Amino acid sequence: MLSYTQIFGLLALVVVAAFFSSAEIALAAASRTRLQTFSDEGDRRAALVLEMQEHPGKFFSAMQIMQNACALLGGIVGDAAFSPLFDWCIEKLLPRYDLGNLGFVLSFLVATLLFVIFSDLLPKRLAIARPEAVAMWSVRPMKILIKVLNPIVFVLERLSDSCIRSLGLPTNREETITSEDILASVGAGAAAGVIAPQEKAVIQNVFELESRLVPSAMTARESIVYFTLDETEASIRAKIATVPYNRFLVCDKDLDHVIGFVDSKHLLRCVLDEKPIAFQDPGLLQPCQFIPDSLTLSEVLDVFQRTHSDFAVILNEYALVVGIITINDVMSTVMGELVATAEDVQIIQRDDDTWLVDGATPIDDLEHALSIENLPEDSAYETVAGFMMYMLRKIPKRTDKTSFGDYTFEVLDVDNNKIDQVLVTRRHRKDASGKGAGGQ
Repeated sequence: MLSYTQIFGLLALVVVAAFFSSAEIALAAASRTRLQTFSDEGDRRAALVLEMQEHPGKFFSAMQIMQNACALLGGIVGDAAFSPLFDWCIEKLLPRYDLGNLGFVLSFLVATLLFVIFSDLLPKRLAIARPEAVAMWSVRPMKILIKVLNPIVFVLERLSDSCIRSLGLPTNREETITSEDILASVGAGAAAGVIAPQEKAVIQNVFELESRLVPSAMTARESIVYFTLDETEASIRAKIATVPYNRFLVCDKDLDHVIGFVDSKHLLRCVLDEKPIAFQDPGLLQPCQFIPDSLTLSEVLDVFQRTHSDFAVILNEYALVVGIITINDVMSTVMGELVATAEDVQIIQRDDDTWLVDGATPIDDLEHALSIENLPEDSAYETVAGFMMYMLRKIPKRTDKTSFGDYTFEVLDVDNNKIDQVLVTRRHRKDASGKGAGGQ
């Protein structure tokens, strides 16, 4: 009946096949970034796995040889181990019927189930949970096996490479990391509780520096406080006392003729020393850095680094001043709510479905707050006020409304044709019964 030697041989084949199955999935799933970290820390096994990932042909050739050999031998040994038992059981239970090869079929099913469950499914699920650890654990035995099977592996590798090249596909693994991959990992980390929501927002903002233009972070033209060369000292002192800025532009008659800027601490020193404020004094007036409004925030940081400055005046294509920007403005864009004060908050969520938005809010910030991927033609405007003017096709007035998607945008306050506040309301879609999406 049962041959214990054959049973032991079948179990040994199952274990060997499980090793190859786990090694295969681990090599394919192992992260190159983590392996490189282990390799930099001095783990030689990680370096071997990275080398094998670069040239996986020999590995997979040896893997297929051994997996198929184990499967074939498993079928043979399983038939020899279980067929006599099943034939004896059938003969005892159904002596009057000749069921032919039923014992062989049953033994084949048992051997197949053993290999599918214990040599394929379980090892792969365990390996996918910790692919780097399994890959490093199995890499050295696989290197030895590849050397033993080198002649056969060489032929199979050449044949498979030829087939892959004929299809126009690369023979080596190419793994590139994109910003989308990193953001997806960050999102998964935030969902798992490893990364705090504020940290997730900061990382997302860093990547957006490449796409956000200067106007999204600048102090707009209408908010710039500046001095003129012929301004009285009383006016200068009044501006210093009422506006807590670190730097003030100095212009010749109007804002579009900037000649430099003055640091508030120098002005304060003049006031404390009771000296007259004269912009002609050497060392008081400093030259400005001018940048176009088409730069991204990332490019602005490059300009600041090259010029060793942290303040710039922004010009449009007509050489008119549209705003100013400092390195603190860029950093505030990155840090977001972590550094924003109550006065700086431009989007206030009143409840689950309404937001009070400042008209000067950058359109990128509104899209984030409302989880909208893109507003219509969002490259045509920079702020919420610009969006309202674009959608309404006129200079908006109070109570003017427009809609996009599930949201309604209503102008609440206008001051001299300038939109100060917009109320955003989310509409609930109705289901087939006519109730809102949240109705009972």
